[in-house]
Amino acid sequence: MIAWTIYITFAGAVLLLFSPRAFSRWIALLTTIATFAISLATFFCHDLDLAHFTTVVRVPWVPALGMNYHLAVDGISLTLVLVTSITAVSSVLFSWDVDQRPNEFFFWLLLVVGTSFGVFLSADLFLLFVFYELVIVPKYFLIAIWGSTNKEYGAMKLTLYSFFGGALVFIGIIAAYVSAGSLDLNQLAQFRFTPQLQSWAFPVLFLGFAVLAGIWPLHTWAPTGHVAAPTAGSMLLAGIVMKLGAYGGLRVAMNLFPQGFQMWSSWIATLAVIGIVYAAAVALRQRDLKFVIGYSSVSHMGFVLLGLATANVLGVSGAVLQMFSHSVIGALLFAVAGRMIYRRTHTRDLDQLSLMELNRALPFAAFVFVIASAASMGIPGFSGFAAEITILIGVWKTFPIAVWITGAGMVLVAAFTLRALKRSFFDSAVEDSENVKSVTTLNRETLEPITVPEKLGAGLLMFATLAIGIYPKLLLDRIVPAVEAMRFLAR
Repeated sequence: MIAWTIYITFAGAVLLLFSPRAFSRWIALLTTIATFAISLATFFCHDLDLAHFTTVVRVPWVPALGMNYHLAVDGISLTLVLVTSITAVSSVLFSWDVDQRPNEFFFWLLLVVGTSFGVFLSADLFLLFVFYELVIVPKYFLIAIWGSTNKEYGAMKLTLYSFFGGALVFIGIIAAYVSAGSLDLNQLAQFRFTPQLQSWAFPVLFLGFAVLAGIWPLHTWAPTGHVAAPTAGSMLLAGIVMKLGAYGGLRVAMNLFPQGFQMWSSWIATLAVIGIVYAAAVALRQRDLKFVIGYSSVSHMGFVLLGLATANVLGVSGAVLQMFSHSVIGALLFAVAGRMIYRRTHTRDLDQLSLMELNRALPFAAFVFVIASAASMGIPGFSGFAAEITILIGVWKTFPIAVWITGAGMVLVAAFTLRALKRSFFDSAVEDSENVKSVTTLNRETLEPITVPEKLGAGLLMFATLAIGIYPKLLLDRIVPAVEAMRFLAR
């Protein structure tokens, strides 16, 4: 049944091309709700073996080359399919009043979602690569047509980085196929590649995927792309697309080349720690609210890569949990910054926002941003805390020094988050300075109130981060058995 998330999403996208403009948002919403319902039903289905990558669909595709349309699911992929559907529903709700070519907008949006489902469920290496590369096209058009700040530059930079990473992934796939003679991920996971091959194929393959995960120093596409993208585009980039790279690194590179992973794991941990601290420090100096959140995404994805580098059950399980957590928190932060604030004030400059007393003008937006900020800082009771504490316990077992350095990054995360929160909503400054344009203090009647779709979208994301923060066992019971079945774990 989980395979229908792909089919329904693509069917909805095609239907949008032929439907009247007035129906476009409803078609997109019903499509994403249907995929959410399917993923939720599968998540609570007890008949599936989520400890192993269990085949769902297998049909010959190009038999001469051993290519199959092969879909499978385990606890890791199901968790990411679920968060993809949650992010998709909320992104449609936050795009409810898009009036510039809405049919095309929701068409590209659904293509991003559908191809992401394909990546998470693919059990054939070439099929996974096809879906992985197809995501690039709708990403480009969403940013280039409906974006804002330097949208052409942001779209092109993201696309070029994606193609660069894709080229490295393709080289790794060819190496695996030529050596093993198969494209089946389950078969490849059992094949013993030579240490010489793994020593160079793993870093090539992992780095190719890690580009999309925002690994330092190949992270610069992320803040630029987030700022240039429309609100739904930023939500999809943070909530879904960055997870494709982390998932590919885990499912393909680490699981196929475990010896190569052991050779390079300390370097992955080093780059991850640098990314956490560096991105947090840069975020502290930003004046554009979206740039702050963009660098925050890079910093939080550093935790994912650090967890993967530990090669133990706790660290890797925490990394998958962090993928879920950052998806909903990042999407929520971008929704507030892009839709609730920028759409109404036409500025994201923190100095200008500090003069507007938005906590009075937009009280619901202030409330949502407080919740999102608390979750982002890792306050207990939110999913961010559950994920990061799980990762850090795993890291302590493998790289104890990294925990101390990461602690400095967490302090910086709290610093830039509180700065952005205060400047956006709770700063009482009223005087102008040389660098700040004169901005009239707003009152509650000046701005359009938060709409019902925006409240529903925010409510869904807040519920997700709170539910997993309070009861992380719900996800970990499905993630941990799947992680334990991976062959790269240090035993």
